[in-house]
Amino acid sequence: MKVSVIIATYNRATTLPRSLESVLAQTHQDLEVLLVDDGSTDATIETLTAYQERDSRIRVIALEKNGGASVARNRGLDEASGDYIMVWDSD
Repeated sequence: MKVSVIIATYNRATTLPRSLESVLAQTHQDLEVLLVDDGSTDATIETLTAYQERDSRIRVIALEKNGGASVARNRGLDEASGDYIMVWDSD
C-alpha cells in the first residue's frame, strides 16, 4: 500500500530539511514524497533538488509563481499516485 506525502513549501530552505527527514524516517517505506515548491525566492528549490537526487521516493514539483498553499497542495494532489494521501507541513 503506497502512501503519497504532499509537502507544499515556500521559502523554507532552513526548516524544510528537518521536516523532510522526519517523513523519510517513518517505518513505512512505500512512500512517494511530493515536494511542491510554490515559487520560492530563497534556496528552497536547491534544497529540494538535493534531496530528490539522493532518494528515489522524492519528486520535486516547481511552480513558477507563488499561488499560495492551496494551489501548491492541489497540484500535489493532482500528481499523487498513492493509495493513501497525506499532507505534511514544511516547517
